[in-house]
Amino acid sequence: MNWSLRLARPDDSDAMPAIEIAAAALFADDPDLANLDFDDHWEPDELRVLIRKGHCLVSFVSEQMVGFLIAQPFRRELHIWEMDVLPAHQGNGIGAGLIRACQIDARNAGFKALTLTTFRDLPWNGPFYRKLGFEEVTALDAHPRLAGELANEADDGLPAERRCAMIHFLD
Repeated sequence: MNWSLRLARPDDSDAMPAIEIAAAALFADDPDLANLDFDDHWEPDELRVLIRKGHCLVSFVSEQMVGFLIAQPFRRELHIWEMDVLPAHQGNGIGAGLIRACQIDARNAGFKALTLTTFRDLPWNGPFYRKLGFEEVTALDAHPRLAGELANEADDGLPAERRCAMIHFLD
């Protein structure tokens, strides 16, 4: 399958919520997540703010957007807020391509690390990111921003025992 990626543009934000909702459907059968609102998603206006900061990416198959990555700078780290690929296009290297492109962009921009929060146990979450060079942050006291994000997620109903923060140090 041929696909491409590029930096996101503000008008790309309109297509992103549908991709996020479709990808979130993969979580619907998880009993720990039964109380979550799978229609809750980033709004285009929120996405446009982050896209204007740079470092956000989109992927396409032909003319159809099939995935995206939303990131935000925090001092010397670039935090990945969201990365989604349409289920029909998963397993084709698009997600890994988005992460690798984000790593290159972050390194070129002078960031020292990429960070994110995710499920440590789901194959397309923690194990996926580990294969791409991320490691779990075990000393959260040294990363108060990430500790705060995990606390916010728990407040929003995500199972804290399954969530983790991850970091990828850039050379």
